[in-house]
Amino acid sequence: MTQKNTTTTTPAETQKDSAKQHVEETPFEALASICSVLVVGLYILTFIAENFVIPSGSMKNTLLVGDHLVVDRITLAPPAKWMPLVYYREPKRNDIVVFYKPVPDPDAEGNPHYLYLVKRLIGVPGDHIHLHNGIVYINGVAQSQPHAQPTTPENYSTFLDEFPVQAPPDTPQVPDSWSKVEFPRDVVDGDLVVPPGMYFMMGDNRHNSLDSRYWGFVPRANIVGRPLFNYWSFKSTEAQYKQTGMANKLEWMGHVALHFFTDTRWSRTLHRTR
Repeated sequence: MTQKNTTTTTPAETQKDSAKQHVEETPFEALASICSVLVVGLYILTFIAENFVIPSGSMKNTLLVGDHLVVDRITLAPPAKWMPLVYYREPKRNDIVVFYKPVPDPDAEGNPHYLYLVKRLIGVPGDHIHLHNGIVYINGVAQSQPHAQPTTPENYSTFLDEFPVQAPPDTPQVPDSWSKVEFPRDVVDGDLVVPPGMYFMMGDNRHNSLDSRYWGFVPRANIVGRPLFNYWSFKSTEAQYKQTGMANKLEWMGHVALHFFTDTRWSRTLHRTR
């Protein structure tokens, strides 16, 4: 009689072999997994949410220089028929919005460059707006805006606080169209009337904000989204965000690494933007 040789496999060995087979993947599968993650991440950053850093003090104290925001790109986007279940709405007064500046600034080579800005939406199409002693009046009604910097005898400016009575100061940020075409044709009985498809924006730091009082209305198509919350805030200066070049970027990265815990504004972490 012939005896067959049998090999006994323990349960532990069986599990080990099964796990080995499970984790092994081909290079193609690994590449496909990485690409899937990148595509999903790119989709989220392009269509759903985006990172935005506050580079100036025009929205102080609502937003501070160095605040890092998550911006909702869906709610204020033009409605899409292929996504019927997504909630859309039109921009409303007092929304804080991110948008493209309606007039370009020159880049380092002198080419026109449209900047992202974040301001508070003050007037919607059809609104009659004027400022008196720094107080905003919409359709004849004074607005309570506790978020705005108050007007005092020290910071009072006729142009900023009695808008649109006076012509703007002669600054490079003011386009020629301001005094020649755009605003005068939209001023009726001392009120600025917001045209169809346009919006009027102002910074909360009213006396240190280049906004619609300087460069005009913002078209609906320029509105990108609205900030949801502040996911990280780091003490910074406006001068820091104006610096360019790799050396400055590396120096700043080193500064952040060294002072991450001491200069992070922890009380503003996950702070809702409103």
